[in-house]
Amino acid sequence: MASILALFFPAKPQVLLSHPNPSYPPSISLRPRRYKISTVHASIAARPVVGAPDDLVASILSKVKGTDGGVLLTKDGHKEVAGAALQLEKYCVDEPVKCPLIFGEWDVVYCSRPTSPGGGYRSAFGRLVFKTNEIVQVVEAPDAVRNMVSFSAFGFLDGEVSLKGTLKVLDDKLIQVIFEPPKLKIGSLGFQYGGESEVKLQITYIDEKIRLGKGSRGSLFVFLRRG
Repeated sequence: MASILALFFPAKPQVLLSHPNPSYPPSISLRPRRYKISTVHASIAARPVVGAPDDLVASILSKVKGTDGGVLLTKDGHKEVAGAALQLEKYCVDEPVKCPLIFGEWDVVYCSRPTSPGGGYRSAFGRLVFKTNEIVQVVEAPDAVRNMVSFSAFGFLDGEVSLKGTLKVLDDKLIQVIFEPPKLKIGSLGFQYGGESEVKLQITYIDEKIRLGKGSRGSLFVFLRRG
């Protein structure tokens, strides 16, 4: 609405006539009173109504784009992503762990805790040495999961860390993945190190485009389907 015209009209004038009682105030000659018609301008900013799933998905992806998986987001930026994700959860399908859309290749485009995907390679010190190229999760039927972080070491040496795991459904939304020891590959060299690990992830929303997950420590993940 460009402007609102507020019109203030006076009530119809009343004529005070002489009263037979002399104590009553004498008659008052009526003079037309002038009233100013004022125009009130109200500028109302056009704000899109965000609430439908497509709008919320677009909002989340726009907020996390170009943030290195959330590393470059401000504290307020993380709160905005969390708020949009909370609204989107309302549209989650029943029993998302049984939804066939879970299978496929996913880019991990955001995590509220940068070190959750990639561990030490994504820590403040690790990012000085290892520049992350991409973080990918592949979920294959019936229960196979593969995580992979590719990076450039010292800016010129390509490498990757990968984990292979087995998925187990715990309830309608919660899954558990038990991973084998990670494999590290730098250039032509590759080796396995460490021990097994496990994670629990609650699927809070899924569609053809994105998947939201919440870790056991409260970390929020945003997965974007590849291709």
